[in-house]
Amino acid sequence: MSFDLGRSGRLFADIKASGRGALVGFLHVGYPDVATSLAAVKALCGDGPNSDRPGVDLVEVGLPYSDPMMDGVTIQRAGTRALARGVRTKDTFAAVEAVASTGTQAVVMTYWNLIEQYGPDAFSRDLAAAGGSGVITPDLTPDEAEAWLAASDAHGLDRIFLLSPSSTDERIASTLAACRGWVYATAVMGVTGARAQTSSAAPTLVERIRQADPGAMVGVGLGVSTGAQAREITRYADAAIVGSALVATLLAAEAAGTPDDLSGLRAVVDDLAAGVRHHSG
Repeated sequence: MSFDLGRSGRLFADIKASGRGALVGFLHVGYPDVATSLAAVKALCGDGPNSDRPGVDLVEVGLPYSDPMMDGVTIQRAGTRALARGVRTKDTFAAVEAVASTGTQAVVMTYWNLIEQYGPDAFSRDLAAAGGSGVITPDLTPDEAEAWLAASDAHGLDRIFLLSPSSTDERIASTLAACRGWVYATAVMGVTGARAQTSSAAPTLVERIRQADPGAMVGVGLGVSTGAQAREITRYADAAIVGSALVATLLAAEAAGTPDDLSGLRAVVDDLAAGVRHHSG
């Protein structure tokens, strides 16, 4: 099997060759409002190419959804508020453009129904035009993805599918064959959320993926919240994915009456970025 690295997978491979793991950060578009969310995704990136803050290597732009079955409480809360405040699918492309303006790659994390409503080809066209690299589709399996496979091929987008500790060997093989870019390995069963410890099931899952295709790029998510955890994950995976811990800083800022204060977000990103850049054996 020959894994298709696409744009984001080549990014991960280059970072791996440099001697460290990659850092992926998730935030919703539209929370606490669209304008602030655009500033927040840029803050994830270290605020731009001229900043001395390294930031994340890849941004996951989340598209809020009314039935986010895989999202934990923190991400659900932010997504629900974004929907109530009028966020629209088209705002996703503005967020991707904001990320791309910093020189950082962006992928979109979205449930399939939103792409289906927008139109798979139109969504792929507009995402590619905004500078996006691809899409993570948590509720879409390759055997149900004919329309997405065609649209992503037509517009040169990466397609990142999920694997879990319960995935069979056959499911791992078919998912890797359908992926372009990298594969999202969920470290725990169940919904997302920051945890005090990373999952012991993650290394086993990553090893099974590597046995199926040694060339696959693997990102591990669902539970990473600190630089130490990110460092631990990138010892055996190609990328550490962080969501809830970042979203929580925006919720805290809004609760404090300062929704545009991104200092907490920057502090968490700084810790995470230092984590993936420091290997102690």
